[in-house]
Amino acid sequence: MTYRQILVEGENILKDAEIDDYKSDAWLLFEYAFGMNRTGYLVKADKEVEGVISEYLDIINERATRKPLQHITGVQEFYGLEFIVNENVLIPRQDTEILVEEAIKIINNPDCKDTGCHILDMCTGSGCIAITLAKNCENTKVTGVDISDGALEVAVANKEKNSAANVDFIQSNLFENINDKFDVIVSNPPYIESDVIDTLMQEVKDFEPRLALDGEADGLKFYREITKQSLKYMKPSGYLLYEIGHNQGEAVSNIMIENGYTAVKVIKDLAGLDRVVMGHFPEEMEEDNV
Repeated sequence: MTYRQILVEGENILKDAEIDDYKSDAWLLFEYAFGMNRTGYLVKADKEVEGVISEYLDIINERATRKPLQHITGVQEFYGLEFIVNENVLIPRQDTEILVEEAIKIINNPDCKDTGCHILDMCTGSGCIAITLAKNCENTKVTGVDISDGALEVAVANKEKNSAANVDFIQSNLFENINDKFDVIVSNPPYIESDVIDTLMQEVKDFEPRLALDGEADGLKFYREITKQSLKYMKPSGYLLYEIGHNQGEAVSNIMIENGYTAVKVIKDLAGLDRVVMGHFPEEMEEDNV
């Protein structure tokens, strides 16, 4: 069997399994299995396969069960870095890069950068947000927090993989084990309504951790809890930034305003959908709010 034939067979298996991006996924798994880039493939396409064909077909059949491609290859690219992923963490998504970009603008502002910026990534998961901020912002200290021990194992492995010395990870139920105050708090918390989760694509509902998805009845539980508790852990003139679901901009904005945050605004993603809500922590917060 030639390389071209085995790739076509992989495509056909995924097409029959109704995988939307069957051509792309078949190629990415081909590249992973055979260690061959596009140029190498063009040179060898009609040559007999060197290696074990069954290994490629095995992972193709794994993907046909709807197991995420990233759980098969074990990695996902995010903001130009590569992150380890598994069943304990959400797979980093391009939408989250909007949150990172907005945070970088704040952190690299001279007012923050010149004095040293302490950043908290709440619900850190794989650590992709915390590590990306640490790698792209000068004079920073980053703390990532998660309740899941399994997620934190992945985050620590990603810290080592990406040589992010200025990041620490802490096991904590939200702010339970946090003692510091922060210039910037970012979070991509669980925000999907509980009764919506079973309607999600199979790759998400069956393979990604429900703990990282479920925002309870209205999807807003963690926005309420984090916003309220953040008041005790935010430095004066700090910033709180959230990733949100496309229909949560107004609700999350109101939660922040009700807790005393000012200059609250919603940032849209490349598709024009609400994706980030951010607000400013006043220098003097009314006692009733703290």
